[in-house]
Amino acid sequence: MTVKILSVSNGHGEDAIAVRILRELQKQPHPPEIAALPLVGLGQAYTQLDNVPIMGSVKSLPSGGFIYMDKHQLWRDLQAGLFPLIIQQYQTIRQWVKQGGIILAVGDIVPLFLAWLSGGNYAFIGTAKSDYYLRDEQEKLPLTGMWKWYKYCDSIYFPWERWLMNHSRCLGVFPRDTITTQTLQKYGIPAIDLGNPMMDNLEPNIYNYTIDQLQIETQRSLFITILPGSRSPEVNRNWDIILQGVDAIIQSSIRSTENSLPSYQQLVFLGAIASSLDLQPFCQSLLLHQWQETPDLRLPNLNFPWGHGELIFSQKNAILILTNQAFNDCLALGNIAIAMAGTATEQFVGLGKPAIAIPGEGPQFTPTFANNQQRLLGRSLIIVENPIEIPEILRSLLLNSDQLKLIAENGKRRLGQPGASRRIAQYLS
Repeated sequence: MTVKILSVSNGHGEDAIAVRILRELQKQPHPPEIAALPLVGLGQAYTQLDNVPIMGSVKSLPSGGFIYMDKHQLWRDLQAGLFPLIIQQYQTIRQWVKQGGIILAVGDIVPLFLAWLSGGNYAFIGTAKSDYYLRDEQEKLPLTGMWKWYKYCDSIYFPWERWLMNHSRCLGVFPRDTITTQTLQKYGIPAIDLGNPMMDNLEPNIYNYTIDQLQIETQRSLFITILPGSRSPEVNRNWDIILQGVDAIIQSSIRSTENSLPSYQQLVFLGAIASSLDLQPFCQSLLLHQWQETPDLRLPNLNFPWGHGELIFSQKNAILILTNQAFNDCLALGNIAIAMAGTATEQFVGLGKPAIAIPGEGPQFTPTFANNQQRLLGRSLIIVENPIEIPEILRSLLLNSDQLKLIAENGKRRLGQPGASRRIAQYLS
C-alpha cells in the first residue's frame, strides 16, 4: 500500500522548504503519493515538482502571510476572505486523512494545529521558531517587547504547541536547530535534530572555477551581495534604501583618509533578485543613482555564469551585476551582504558570512522583523538605522579577522550543515 503525504505549509519560505523535502521523498526506493496545500499564497514553489498536485483552495492575501507583524494586515486578510479560505483548507486536509493520508505540517502552529485537528497522523517541521530568540549557548537574551511573554518559559514553543507535538498521532518533530531540539526533548517530544533544509541546494556554479581564479579575483575585488527581499512592491522600496548604502560605500572607497574602506581595485555588488521578479524596475533605480549599463564589461579572472540574463552596470571603481537567475552564485561569492530579506539573509549567514540589515517599511522587513532576525542570527547580523552608516560597519568588519572567524562559526552553527532535506525524507520513509 502506497503511503499518502499531504504537505501543508503556510508561507513562501515554508513552501520552498517543503519542496526540498518532497523532492528527496520522490527519490526514495518506495516514494509516497504526494500532494500539497499551501495555506498562504498560490504555492508557486510546488510547481517545481513533477506529479505533486495542489489540493483544495488557494488564494493570495494582502499580508503575504505576515499578519503577526501588524494587526491591520490581519484585518485586510479577513476582508479578503481569510476565514472562509481556512474552512475550505481544513476540509481538504480532513478529506485527505479520511483516505488514509498523513499530514506533513511545515511552518508554525497554524499547519500544526490543522494537522492535529484533522484526526490523522502527522509530522511537523518547525521553520518559524527557535530557542535562539530567547538565548544563545551561553546566556538568556533580554526579554523585551513581544518577548516579555517568555519570562517564565524555557522553550520558544508555548505549552499548547508542545502538547500538539507530543500527541500520540505526531510521528516526529524536526526543529530548525540543535538547541531547540534539545529543549523539546526535555519535554519528551519526539524531536529529531536532522538540520535545517533551508541550507540545502545552495551549490553555486563557481565550484567549477579553479582555486587560482577565485584567489586572484577575491584579492582584487570586494564582493558585496545585495538581498532586497522577494515581495513586490516592498522589494522595490528596499532596493532604493540599499542603493543609498551602496552609494555611501563607493564614496568611502575612493577617499584617501584613515576612515575609508581598505583598498580594493574593484568593488563588485551582486544584486540577487528573486527569479519571480522583473529586473526592469531595479535597472531604472540604478540609472537614477548614476549607474551606467555596460553589457560588455566582465571581470577578467572570474567566470560568473554569464549568459543567464545578467545585466552589468558600472560607476567609478565599482560594478554591479544584476541577476534573477544566479542566486546561489551571489550567495557564494559575497564577502558580506546588505540585506532586507528573510530566508535569503539566513542562508547567507548560514554560509558563515556577515550581513548588514536596514529596517524598512514592511510589511515584512520592519524594525520588529529586523530586531527579531538579529536575535535569531546573533553576531552574524548587524543592524543599521541609516544606510550611510554601512561603510564604517563594513570597514570595522574587514579589519577584524578574529570577528570574521567568530561570525563564520556562529552562522554555521545556527543554520546547520547541508543535507537536512535528505535526512528528513529518509526518516519519514
